[in-house]
Amino acid sequence: MHSCAFLLLMALALHHALPAVTFEQIAILEKWKNILDINKGLNLTEGDIMEPRQGSAFGNQTLWDLPVSYKLSANLNMNDRGVILRAFEQFRLKSCVDFKPRAAEEFYISVESHEGCWSYIGRSSPGGQALSIGKDCGRKGIVEHQFLHALGLNHEHLRYDRDEYVTINHENIRKGYESNFNKHSGNVSTTQETPYDYYSVMHFDKNAFSNGNGSTIITKSPELQDMIGQLMEMSEHDVTELNKLYKCNSSVSFLDCCSFDDESLCQMSVCSAADDGWQRVKSVSGIIVTDHTYLGKEQSGTSFFMHFSTEGRNEGDAARLESKTVTPTRDCKVQCLQFYYHHSGHESDQLNIWIREQQNEADSRGALRLMDQITETPENYWKLHHVPLNANKSFQVVFEARKGAGNSSGGFSLDDINISETECPFIWQIRDIEKELNSRSSQLWSPLYYSRDGYRFGAELSVFRNKIEIYVYLISGAYDEQLQWPCPWRQITVQILDQNPQIQKRMSFEQSFTTDPEFILDGSYYWDKPRKGPFTIGDESVFLGGAADVALLTKDDLTRREFIKGGDLILLFTIQDISALLQRDSLPCPKVTVKNFSVSTDTSTQQ
Repeated sequence: MHSCAFLLLMALALHHALPAVTFEQIAILEKWKNILDINKGLNLTEGDIMEPRQGSAFGNQTLWDLPVSYKLSANLNMNDRGVILRAFEQFRLKSCVDFKPRAAEEFYISVESHEGCWSYIGRSSPGGQALSIGKDCGRKGIVEHQFLHALGLNHEHLRYDRDEYVTINHENIRKGYESNFNKHSGNVSTTQETPYDYYSVMHFDKNAFSNGNGSTIITKSPELQDMIGQLMEMSEHDVTELNKLYKCNSSVSFLDCCSFDDESLCQMSVCSAADDGWQRVKSVSGIIVTDHTYLGKEQSGTSFFMHFSTEGRNEGDAARLESKTVTPTRDCKVQCLQFYYHHSGHESDQLNIWIREQQNEADSRGALRLMDQITETPENYWKLHHVPLNANKSFQVVFEARKGAGNSSGGFSLDDINISETECPFIWQIRDIEKELNSRSSQLWSPLYYSRDGYRFGAELSVFRNKIEIYVYLISGAYDEQLQWPCPWRQITVQILDQNPQIQKRMSFEQSFTTDPEFILDGSYYWDKPRKGPFTIGDESVFLGGAADVALLTKDDLTRREFIKGGDLILLFTIQDISALLQRDSLPCPKVTVKNFSVSTDTSTQQ
């Protein structure tokens, strides 16, 4: 049966009543397995390492040439193929390590589906070095864990200095598995001078190889006991160790970030045709707005954001904030601008987002293109916003705040800007999630989204007794008669965003599923055109199609990172056509949908 069959069966029950989860179903759903649970009974060193162990973690003979060549085996299922490519994107965003499909290289990683999740340590042999992503291994954190092994990293809890940070309860170790806790000496592994990392994706959890009598790993910082063993994604120190191992410190797809903590404004420039344009501030008089970077924490002396006041100004008064020049280097000319904004002015005020693209090295002025415009009713909170970009050459991002016609007592504020060579996801920002968590039960529906090719989908979040369940549905839309059904090989990914201000330091929870057009349930194609209903979502009557359960989390899970910030929970969604992976090991460049604006740049903007 399809790997998502159990989850799909659970979701199918929703279609015969209201589109909401029954609480009995939530109670019996299990969390995803960890690596040791998946590999139980397999003869693997330390639980997931295939012998023979060749070389060490820091000898040049075990390092790969960059980019690392790989091949996806035909026995991998389609969803896992897509997850592997998503894991590669995280390596590119956070580290200097890149991957490419194998051409004729002698050394390459052969990603295969065998029993369990496992890898060799470092580059060990020519002719296709196996790495297994078997049943239940198709999670981003598990894939990253195995590729970090292949790149040369060992388990964090076996570092030679681990006894300073954790205690191993030997009496609780399952008989015959004691050797899995043997520390590595300095000639087998290196810490690359990174601190011991409880958050490492290479650290096993507190009950690793337990005989059932209690935990085997006890952290000497008790508050981190439940954090060890996380399989969300690589930590900041995992990336530092990897970059030091490969003697590089750049990133493949990261371009820039700024939280305005430093007076240099991250080399951004401020320009205004009027007095007092964009200002670096800690707070704004008369407005309830504080720095977003440290929102919910004790405000430090470095907590600043940018603000442009529209109070008392004339209509058309404007100011610009321009980023430093960044240069895209990837073959796919796709970028995403992310930032938080706070609108406290008048609904006629505008925040325009331009890019200034240089045509050549001698072009100091560049050509301006308006990429997005925010004009809306002011709301008293920080909003996450994404702008898809498609710059082909070096460019700057220009934030232009402009006074509208109405009276204002506030303005626009900006904070936590990130620019990367990645695709922009859809955003669902859920206000006051703690209120929902403290209620006995509630159901919330996301906005309804369209993929680039016209498939429509939405998500339902159900809360019951401090548990959060997230379902994603195909939903009837305007283009259904022109689309291919059953829906073929669209991978939908849901990410619960870790709201760390720096995109490279985030450790978000993520889960993906893929629509298999051949999957049949109760005699019908499961991912066929939505026709169950109608149901009312918001103020619209729609039909529901196939659905998948993608997350089951507790309130405690959401406190382990910055999943809740300012009372808000943010979910990000992507839907991607991965059908090309039926024939090849990579995906074509995505097409960026850029908004069209009938505007001209006035003199204040062109300066």
